[in-house]
Amino acid sequence: MDPYSSATALAAAVRRRELSPVEIADTYLDRIARYDPELAAFTWLDADAVRAAARRAERQVVEAAREDLAVLPPFHGVPIPVKELTQVEGQPATYGSHGVDDRPRTLTEPVVRRLLDAGFLLMGRTNSPDMGLLSTTDNSRFGSTRNPWDPERTSGGSSGGAAAAVAAGLAPVAHANDGGGSIRMPSSACGLVGLKAGRGRVPQRIPGWEHATVEGAITRTVRDAAALLDVMSVPDRLAMYHAPAPERPFADEHGRDGGRLRIGLLTEAPTGMPVAPECVAAAEHTGRLLTALGHDVFPAAPSFFSERAIVGYTQTVLDAALWAAPYDRPELAEPHLRFRMERAAGKHSGEYTRAAALLAEESRAVRAQWGRDFDLLLTPTMACPPPPVDALLKEANDDPGGPRATETRMISFTAVCNITGLPAVSLPTHTSAEGLPIGSQLVAGPWDEAALLRVAAELELLDGWPDRRPARFPG
Repeated sequence: MDPYSSATALAAAVRRRELSPVEIADTYLDRIARYDPELAAFTWLDADAVRAAARRAERQVVEAAREDLAVLPPFHGVPIPVKELTQVEGQPATYGSHGVDDRPRTLTEPVVRRLLDAGFLLMGRTNSPDMGLLSTTDNSRFGSTRNPWDPERTSGGSSGGAAAAVAAGLAPVAHANDGGGSIRMPSSACGLVGLKAGRGRVPQRIPGWEHATVEGAITRTVRDAAALLDVMSVPDRLAMYHAPAPERPFADEHGRDGGRLRIGLLTEAPTGMPVAPECVAAAEHTGRLLTALGHDVFPAAPSFFSERAIVGYTQTVLDAALWAAPYDRPELAEPHLRFRMERAAGKHSGEYTRAAALLAEESRAVRAQWGRDFDLLLTPTMACPPPPVDALLKEANDDPGGPRATETRMISFTAVCNITGLPAVSLPTHTSAEGLPIGSQLVAGPWDEAALLRVAAELELLDGWPDRRPARFPG
């Protein structure tokens, strides 16, 4: 079988009895054993448990064949890894840190429960930086995840293990989550589709970082992104809130005509940081593709957050979230994180409340621009190409209170979507002169993932990115 097949294609092959879940699992487990020592995409893997689950899935296919294969869930027998920041009963969850032990957990997060209900087979855990608070996947516990397109470069973060696994054909899709760009930045770095859903779309047990974090997946195709969003977004009546129900299943948006859209093009970073020419070129190239598809693309200069609001978020909200993180031994956290915990301890709850209120107030004005000034916003996903492995971790640990220029460039276009709760997607429509994927980001109005999926499907058909594969990892 082709290890670069989409999850929807593999599921269809299982239903047609052209592939067995055992054959699929064996293919990916063999590739993990062969290639992951170079990549460090995985932190934990129970191959025997994966094969046992695949055999059970295979028996269910045989039994269902006598009745009706329609009784099988949509992704029956397809493997998926889970990110190290997410708990699964019976698996460790170290959060990528020396400060958390590797005891088996006793609960399964809602997003994982939905993946299991959809028929996925859990296949190991993927690497993340310590507590997810870094834009690359570098940590001292598991090492640094490398980019399949260039092993001297980072795969991005914090879902860099997930992205490297999919890009190298070690998994068809991968669970991920995003608190400031952690699905979209690795997708850009590794040439993949990274959809960040709108706030409340995918249920969470505890919304993190003042409701900025979301659960999701990294995929190779838009069809997979849509289908996974359908299964992950099954409402949870115990959740604090949930997004409005979509007009139709997200999978039905693929190939649907959404009409001519007004798409604003922004290539100047909201942070004021310089944007690398190849990142500008990526967004402009995507703009030309969208124009060819009949959309109205024009320069835009949207307004975002005040400096006071951003400082409140980065130095009060995120510091407080880290102070409350589930460490067993916080003194073993990375030095830059210990610095932030100490800084958080010097503030009081009123400062947090004031910062959160300002973010909520300013977010309303930011969100109001969608539908008024443009339908979608097009930007580079990052303001720089993927930096060298370990560069960000060294930058952070060497000067924890410093400006962190490289990381700021990486999150310049992505973090605003988390603070506002807007849905966004990174698409791999460009390649640099060095052969590195460079993504473009599309941002939609509140809960309008459907518009993103329609336009992304149009671009995929025109661009053909699913056929691009890193030469170091042949299929």
